[in-house]
Amino acid sequence: MTRFPGTPTPRVAVGPEPFDFATDAVRDGGGTVVGLDESPDALVWLDPADVDGLRSALLVAPEVGWVQLPFAGVEKMASGGLLDHGRIWTCAKGAYGEPVAEHALMLSLAGLRLMHVRIGASAWAPAAGLSLYDQPVVILGGGGIARCLLEQLAPFRVEATVVRRGSGELPFSARTIGPDRLHDVLPDALVVYLALALTPATTGIIGAPELALMGPDAWLVNVARGGHVDTTALVSALSAGTIGGAALDVTDPEPLPEGHPLWSAPNCIITPHSADTPEMVRPLLATRIRQNVERFASGGEPIGLVDVVAGY
Repeated sequence: MTRFPGTPTPRVAVGPEPFDFATDAVRDGGGTVVGLDESPDALVWLDPADVDGLRSALLVAPEVGWVQLPFAGVEKMASGGLLDHGRIWTCAKGAYGEPVAEHALMLSLAGLRLMHVRIGASAWAPAAGLSLYDQPVVILGGGGIARCLLEQLAPFRVEATVVRRGSGELPFSARTIGPDRLHDVLPDALVVYLALALTPATTGIIGAPELALMGPDAWLVNVARGGHVDTTALVSALSAGTIGGAALDVTDPEPLPEGHPLWSAPNCIITPHSADTPEMVRPLLATRIRQNVERFASGGEPIGLVDVVAGY
C-alpha cells in the first residue's frame, strides 16, 4: 500500500498558473503555497495538455515528491515519459464520476429516444424510440465513472455487464468479464458505454469488428477518449445503419473539425467534451487537492493514485 511520507505543513507549488480555487484548496488542506523556486514538497499541475511545461517545472523543482494531476486521464503525461517511480503521482480519477456518468446516461437516453431528430424537427412525425428499462448494456471500464454510471442506471433495471482488466463484481452490475470476452457480450447490448482509460491496449478497442457485432438498434456512447474508437469504422457503420447510433462526448480527432463526416453522419450526437465543464470540475478538483494535501501532511494513503506501469 502506497502512503504519503508525512510532511507537516507541506510546501505546495501550483502551476502552470496559481488559480485561486487550487491555492485555496492547498491552504484548506493545511499546506503552504510556494513558488517552484522555493523548494516545494509537492506540485499541483492544472493543465493536462502541457506536458513540456510540467517537465520544465520538475526540472526547476526536482525535490517534488508528489504531483497532483487535474484529470482522470493521464495518457499525455504517460506517453511523454513523465510518469516515474521516483515520485507519487495522483490524478482526478473518480472525482468527476457523477457528472460524467450523468452525461453518459443523458446521451444514451437522447439517442434511444431520437432526441437528435426531435429537437430539430419542424413537422409532426410518426412515434419512434426505445426505452432503456430492463435492457442489457455493456460498460467498458471499472473506475469511478463506471461505478457512478452503474448506480445511475440501477433504477432502469438494466442488466449491466462490466468489461474491465481487474476482477471482482461491481455494485449494480450483473457480471464482470475481461476484455478478451468483449465480443461475446456486444451482440445483445442495447447500449455500449465507454468509460475506461486510454492506454496502448485500449486504443481502438471499438473498431470495425466490434461495430459489426453490435445490433442494428444499439447505441455506442463514448465519454472516455476519442482514441478508443476507430473513427473511420464508426462513420462507415453509421452510414450503413449497422448500429442504431453513436453519442460522442469525445472524438478522434479532437476537436472535431468542421466538415468532418461525423457531423453529418446519421444517428450521431456530438457534444464538445463537455461531460465535465469547468464549472463542474473546479469544486470537485478543489476537494481532491484538499484531501490529498491533508493526507500528504499526515502520511495517509493517496486518493487517485496513478499506476505508472499501467499508465492510469
